[in-house]
Amino acid sequence: MRRIAISVAASTMTLSLAGCGVLDATGNGADTSPSKGNDMTVGLLLPEKANTRYDKFDYPIIRDKVAELTGKKGEVKYANADADASRQAEQLQQMIDDKVDIILLDAVDSHAVAAGVKKAKDAGIPVIAYDRLAEGPIDAYVSFDNELVGEVQGRTLLEALGPNTDTSDKIVMVNGSPTDPNAKQFKQGALSELNGKVTIAETYDTTDWKPELAETEMAKAISAVGKNNIAGVYAANDGMAGGVIKALKAVGVTNLPPVTGQDAELDAVQRILAGEQYMSVYKAYPDEAEAAAQMAVAKVQGKDIQFDALTQDKVDSPTAKDIPAKLIQPIALTKHTIKSTVIADGIYSVDDICTAKYKAACAAIGLK
Repeated sequence: MRRIAISVAASTMTLSLAGCGVLDATGNGADTSPSKGNDMTVGLLLPEKANTRYDKFDYPIIRDKVAELTGKKGEVKYANADADASRQAEQLQQMIDDKVDIILLDAVDSHAVAAGVKKAKDAGIPVIAYDRLAEGPIDAYVSFDNELVGEVQGRTLLEALGPNTDTSDKIVMVNGSPTDPNAKQFKQGALSELNGKVTIAETYDTTDWKPELAETEMAKAISAVGKNNIAGVYAANDGMAGGVIKALKAVGVTNLPPVTGQDAELDAVQRILAGEQYMSVYKAYPDEAEAAAQMAVAKVQGKDIQFDALTQDKVDSPTAKDIPAKLIQPIALTKHTIKSTVIADGIYSVDDICTAKYKAACAAIGLK
């Protein structure tokens, strides 16, 4: 929670600095980027397509915010690695060869990308780690408080199990990719809530967050634990939650145990309405993406005061300490918070969610 408080303070500081008119000032520190006008190119490297958020939300929000901040003179050069670390390395090298002004990097493999980050740094191109904390000499990091995401998932799962939960209740954990540092933090956060309160009967780390692998892992867990002995499932994101639910249905489970998720994908919101998935985690992508765009533009233009105001937190990676960061607070998404999260923020409309199949479920919670 300390980190969240600092992040909120950073936002407040940004507003106050704007009121004083100092956000257009250029700092004189030794690490100040060469001052540049609005004509800039921001390189954006996103990691995969299985999770629909990247193409649907992150890229267009960053593109539009950069255009807004630069009077439509700045552009975003975008590439998606489709969960292929080698492809992302090639895309990163292409960004360096094209001499983009700054790179926003959401790493497929946070360790493997470190060499490419150093190449960018050597070429004088700053790199901001986006959503996932890359290794190497990155200049800043913007994401959500990932341990808090896991805590929210674990806490909400316990709430779903009810007040009589005890250590005899068996939980299956289907965690994210071992190459994604966020997945480790999600797991740590979830375990901080679950340990000592339930039994972790089976646990898996799912390569590249693939839903089909999660389905296979859940099938193994069902065989090992028994389909009637699973009290709940921690699935680290919504795509994998879908795979988990498929595996449960495949063996005839009709009264599904509570299943967690993350990312507030449309399919997951509809599964929550239908009672198939208990919760997801809503992460305000506009806040994260717009902050990244603001950081990138400020860095390129040498506006150190603005950049520092946006990065009041600090994080450590395996290769660097005290990395300037902005961390944003996640929110549990259940039936009761659909209206106040994804609808209120304009991520989805009621019509998007309440298709014919879900009309009755929507009406039951007052979505119309």
